[in-house]
Amino acid sequence: MLQLCQVTSALFISNAHSACSAEFIQQKAVTLCINVTRQQPFPDCGVAIMRIPVLDEPSEDLYVHFDACADAIQKEAQRGGCSVVYCKNGRSRSAAVCIAYLMKYRRAALADALQEVKAARHVIDPNPGFLAQLQRYEDELRRRRESK
Repeated sequence: MLQLCQVTSALFISNAHSACSAEFIQQKAVTLCINVTRQQPFPDCGVAIMRIPVLDEPSEDLYVHFDACADAIQKEAQRGGCSVVYCKNGRSRSAAVCIAYLMKYRRAALADALQEVKAARHVIDPNPGFLAQLQRYEDELRRRRESK
């Protein structure tokens, strides 16, 4: 099914097929597309793009991209734009990035962020490696907040 699933007022999650629909991108006023794949295309409609070249493998290092992705989503929201994060099926990689954003900028606990993204897109299922990286990120965010 073609759809962009709304996580927050300025954040959507989707699969590549839906996210590459210029009609959907324009309909939802998306201004930034974060493609969390090595090979999936970008929509052809003049929006800002960001590629995170990882495979959906538990051994892939998505952790190193969490801050940059979360910061890009937040910056886009602050300037009045909307972001869509997508991967091939919109289940694992894109979900992990959306969860990381909620953890960093909404101060959500991992479990709460996971439930919030799952409520928006029921099929999400980050692989075990990405879940472990999100746990590490939650610990890192806690340390950063405590040291301020």
